[in-house]
Amino acid sequence: MSSSLVKNNIHLVFHIKCNSMEIRDEDLGQVFAYIGGLIREMNGIPIAIGGIGNHVHILATLPKTIALVDFVRNIKAYSSKWIKTLDEQFYEGFCWQTGYGAFSVDYRGLDRVAQYIRNQAEHHHRTEWREEYQRLLDEAGIDYDERYAFETD
Repeated sequence: MSSSLVKNNIHLVFHIKCNSMEIRDEDLGQVFAYIGGLIREMNGIPIAIGGIGNHVHILATLPKTIALVDFVRNIKAYSSKWIKTLDEQFYEGFCWQTGYGAFSVDYRGLDRVAQYIRNQAEHHHRTEWREEYQRLLDEAGIDYDERYAFETD
């Protein structure tokens, strides 16, 4: 083959550190927009970004020139730094948890996952974050140690 043809659609989930401040509801839209901009800067395609104050979901097409770990690290590092500029006093201790969940999404499932991400606020009226994350890990067949998978500090 003379060229590399790649399309990796990824559903990312990551949580704040427990000792940091949750993102205020009024700031969530700006945070999601900023993360979308970061993804575009890395030549990725943001499809849906959502969440609530303590965690974020991202559905994106991963750029073919960057490893997943670098993609996530850049999103978390730059967004964490930027969030602190929204209100330096309020967000002084804000940071993301070290780990993350990454789930591949078939092109036929993009609309379903995007809708799920857009409905996070409603979804979390019924489901706690830990329960949601555990379900995602189980559905993906990911082996995990509960001592570490749900750690938030």
